[in-house]
Amino acid sequence: MTTRKELVEALRERYRSAAFGDRIKILDEFVALTGYHRKHAIRVLRDEVTKTSAARARNRLYDEAVRQALTMLWEAADRVCGKRLKALIPLLVDAMERHGHLDLDPIIRTKVLQVSAATIDRMLAAARLHIDGQRKRRKGVGSAIRRSIPVRTFSDWRDPPPGFFEIDMVEHCGGPKTDGDYVHTLTMTDIATGWTECVAMRMREQMLIVGAFEQVAGELPFAMLGVDSDNDSAFMSESVFDYCKGHGLVQTRSRAYKKNDQAWVEQKNGSIVRRLVGYGRLSGVGATKALATLYASSRLYVNFFQPSFKLKSKTRDGARVHKIYFTPATPCDRLLAHASTTTAIKARLKAQLESLDPVQLLQEIREAQQTLSEIAAHGTPSDAAPGRSPDVDAFLMSLSTAWKDGEARPTHRKQPGAKHWWRTKVDPFADAWPLVDGWLIAEPSASGNELMNRLATMFPEAYAGNAQLRTLQRRVKAWRAERAREMILGRLRKSTGIPAEV
Repeated sequence: MTTRKELVEALRERYRSAAFGDRIKILDEFVALTGYHRKHAIRVLRDEVTKTSAARARNRLYDEAVRQALTMLWEAADRVCGKRLKALIPLLVDAMERHGHLDLDPIIRTKVLQVSAATIDRMLAAARLHIDGQRKRRKGVGSAIRRSIPVRTFSDWRDPPPGFFEIDMVEHCGGPKTDGDYVHTLTMTDIATGWTECVAMRMREQMLIVGAFEQVAGELPFAMLGVDSDNDSAFMSESVFDYCKGHGLVQTRSRAYKKNDQAWVEQKNGSIVRRLVGYGRLSGVGATKALATLYASSRLYVNFFQPSFKLKSKTRDGARVHKIYFTPATPCDRLLAHASTTTAIKARLKAQLESLDPVQLLQEIREAQQTLSEIAAHGTPSDAAPGRSPDVDAFLMSLSTAWKDGEARPTHRKQPGAKHWWRTKVDPFADAWPLVDGWLIAEPSASGNELMNRLATMFPEAYAGNAQLRTLQRRVKAWRAERAREMILGRLRKSTGIPAEV
């Protein structure tokens, strides 16, 4: 500030005595050095700022005594807002004076009664800030790192080479977010090729993200060049920032609350992560290991054998958006066709592609999904889970009829609920069934209509409308099935010598 004042004093005389063209040059230099707005710089060099500020000075109508009186009334009113306090002040002042709680000077009392709601809010702002000071955003290491990372929107990507990833995290909490340490998936999608890597993490923590970066960098067929994340505090952390800086990765972030800035990875969260894992609740070391096993097989299956669309152009005509896509291709195919991919990488990718068996990878995915489904439903996998023997031929034969069983992914199958054995309505034949049972024993061939007519004749007030006919027919059918089963089992026991109580 002292240097700026010295600069103003040194240039002020030169500016006044200079010609019009020289004044423009002096003003340009002064604006560049100080950062002032051009109009404000002209006023400063003309020495008009102090005169204007002195002319605008005015005496305050409400002094400290009024502020203290308003503070007391505000507390007595349970800290209501200014508009509500303005309406309450006359009633509150009379009540407090009547009970001897308040004795205001007549001048102060007049000012308190005439003060406006906006002035009340301004005079109580300091008290509210002292109480609710935590409303201001805490300025710490995360805020400084966030400000130092540049923003990149969806339209800033243009046509980057392979290696620039959008990253995001998916929490496997089983529905609405609740407190607790749940397993997370770190999803990383390459912008150029769509190559997607998923890493299972025990919890949401910055050092686990750094470890995931190192794991992905060791498995990728090409080099990582940059990462683009949202404004999550786990990404805007010192550990992630130092890792990217130390390994030469370009780190950018999206705009806050703008999910479309990360459209590529957001799409993969649904088409890959949720499609593979589902929406079950996963927590603990066992679930993390099972999820990592699933991703070990799915990364090869998705990147080598799953074609995906890539947007070629998008034009808007009023409210209609017309999109044109490239021919669907796998991430491996796009990487092989990209001009920046070296010959060595292409040869390694082709050799790996020839060695992979898609049916075996799909079988491993289904087995890992079965384990995850059991963990999500019961907390632990079943005893048969570790002993599953891989039989690719049997699995291949089952693919032709798998559609008959409905959903093929175990993570998306509905878990069987408890068998419904209890009644939800009152049994209309609870009192009359012993009588019906006797009729059936005497006449096993009697139909439901005949039995219903007998009941209506004997108890017209309960069965006159035949509304329970269908229920009686079902009960009769169940009775006959039970008698038939007893007859068959009785004959079987006699022929095999099995005791009756077995």
